[in-house]
Amino acid sequence: MLKTELIELLCNRSFKYSDQPVFKLVSGRMSRFYVNCKPTTLNARGLFLTGSLVFEALADLEIQGVGGLTFGADPIAVAAALISEVRHRPFNAFSIRKTPKDHGISVWIEGDMKPGDRVAIIDDVVTTGGSTIQAIERARSEGLDVRRVIALVDRQEGGVENIRSHVDDVRSIVSRDELVERYQKGI
Repeated sequence: MLKTELIELLCNRSFKYSDQPVFKLVSGRMSRFYVNCKPTTLNARGLFLTGSLVFEALADLEIQGVGGLTFGADPIAVAAALISEVRHRPFNAFSIRKTPKDHGISVWIEGDMKPGDRVAIIDDVVTTGGSTIQAIERARSEGLDVRRVIALVDRQEGGVENIRSHVDDVRSIVSRDELVERYQKGI
């Protein structure tokens, strides 16, 4: 039920589809699909849905934190951490910088995390997996023990498989095929 509602919200606010490749990706490649999760993950209902679904995807783990590269992972991690407190299985949110902090103590991670903490890495959209792998490497460089990766949306373009070469346990909440199917039915 929550997932169905999230797919509808993503289709309404975050997903575009074209029969021709008209959307330019970060890589410079053109695509028939465009996904910008921020209008969904920064929406009040979207925060609740993503937080709840990510919490459920992590419920079998004993972790101390969840986070990923800023800015895409931030609202998802915060929402999941809030839900974890409400459900009496608390873990913290953290954010991984794109560039190291240039004042005070130079760190990649912002949040209440310490070396040895077990964590999950979150990403809003996975295409090639490059930014997620970067987040994994930075988390590990700060001494965090990465146990699982959760993608809110898997574009099904090889990213999840690439990430698995760094972390065995990779899961997605929604696939591109699920978005296309709902999008083509009309909202």
